[in-house]
Amino acid sequence: MNNLKDNPFKVSAFYSFTALDDISIDNLIEELNILADKNKVLGTILLANEGLNGTICSYGEDANSLIDLLSIRLNKTLKVKESWTQEQAFRRFKVRKKKEIVTMGITNINPNKKAGIYIEPLDWNEYLMDPDTLIIDTRNEYEIKIGSFKNALNPHTRCFRDFPNWVRNKLRLLVKERPPKRIAMFCTGGIRCEKATSLLIDEGFTEIYHLKGGILKYLEEVPKEKSLWNGECFVFDQRVALNNSLLQGEHTLCFACGMPLSISDRKSMNYIKGVQCNYCVELFDDQDRLRFSERQKQYDIKNFKKLPTQVE
Repeated sequence: MNNLKDNPFKVSAFYSFTALDDISIDNLIEELNILADKNKVLGTILLANEGLNGTICSYGEDANSLIDLLSIRLNKTLKVKESWTQEQAFRRFKVRKKKEIVTMGITNINPNKKAGIYIEPLDWNEYLMDPDTLIIDTRNEYEIKIGSFKNALNPHTRCFRDFPNWVRNKLRLLVKERPPKRIAMFCTGGIRCEKATSLLIDEGFTEIYHLKGGILKYLEEVPKEKSLWNGECFVFDQRVALNNSLLQGEHTLCFACGMPLSISDRKSMNYIKGVQCNYCVELFDDQDRLRFSERQKQYDIKNFKKLPTQVE
């Protein structure tokens, strides 16, 4: 899949729901900063008592020592997905301590103690095509807009914090009216759907499954001719979206509102680079647009690329 000459930078997305105490977190932050600086690794890593979540980018294999350190510290529970790109996918390196490694807003959810059953990527199509399985996309509305699996249910959430309310207010009623034999969930890299399975189990749902390694692992392992993925996969770095070959796709971001834009979106009469798009043309006034226009001029001078603010 990778051509090192054309795509020399490796992007590693990883997570682990493995309990960390505060001292371990502080020590890891120090070690990771040293290794990232030494090996010119950029990206974002989040640590919390529930585990670790991050995406980093390096030239070739320069991030190996960092990944190896994390694997050792997390007792070899680190789940890693790799893809390749032409340019560095991040502007800087950040490692931070947070309350949650993926924010659901519920403190008693613990995938370390209970989570759903993994579905291997090569078995995922069987569940997608099973009428007795309810497939749920646990990602956000703007991510789902540019791509998802055939037959997947869209909860229409703005952020992962909205997912628990959707489960209680919408999913419970849906399951009561049309009970499935099982529920299977997925997300970009596996972390959100794993935490979502823990929530559903706490809420009393049974027969809960999730795609191991998420969309990224599915695209890596399932041949294109057998793939049931439609569109592109949004990622939280400068690439914005990946195609079926895990290479940078056609989407870019609207610098005004942060929405991913397709080629057709960018051909719209409402689109002005860095200023507005179809999704935000009514959200801002002329003063905002003037400010955005001046900002875009500075971005063009510096060849700056806006980054998404959330890690998967």
